[in-house]
Amino acid sequence: MKYLHWRKSRHSEPNGDCVEVARANDGTIGIRDSKAPGGPILELARGQWARFLAVVRASGA
Repeated sequence: MKYLHWRKSRHSEPNGDCVEVARANDGTIGIRDSKAPGGPILELARGQWARFLAVVRASGA
């Protein structure tokens, strides 16, 4: 799967340990550990990503 631009949250820790997200050509959202960019990628469909964000925002995290 081809992911476009990986980015970190502006809320990331200053040491750079965080997750990164990117959108693939087909709209899939990839999530990876910034410390292991060659490691596994969690892939979510757009609807799954929207639900994930809603839960995170509702939790106040």
